[in-house]
Amino acid sequence: MIEILVEKKEEEELPIPQVWRPIFKNIVKAFVNKDYNLSLGVNNVNPVSDITAEQIQEYIEEYGEELVDLPEETWDTSVYICYGDYWNVLIDLFTKNEGLSDLVLNAEVREKDNKYIVDINLIYVP
Repeated sequence: MIEILVEKKEEEELPIPQVWRPIFKNIVKAFVNKDYNLSLGVNNVNPVSDITAEQIQEYIEEYGEELVDLPEETWDTSVYICYGDYWNVLIDLFTKNEGLSDLVLNAEVREKDNKYIVDINLIYVP
């Protein structure tokens, strides 16, 4: 298997690097467990504001399907693009009945102290 590394190409959407995948799996696992604030904490992820957590919960509930943990197929379609000093990430989400859904998790990743730190923006249907 070819390792997918973090790149700073501003013109091109790229597949999610392996180093970020466990972070996003843990974020979605928290959302599956209805912990939209990430109150139990997820390593390398900044806290989610109450307003953002409420919006995420609302969007998932309005979508009307049960979110499930990220399967390996997520990485076939999820992408990121570099915007100077951060990466904008779109993670395709899966539901119990649909499999691949129309929902995406949008986040930003920044490098700080030789670590990648994630800020969650929203879950929505693009």
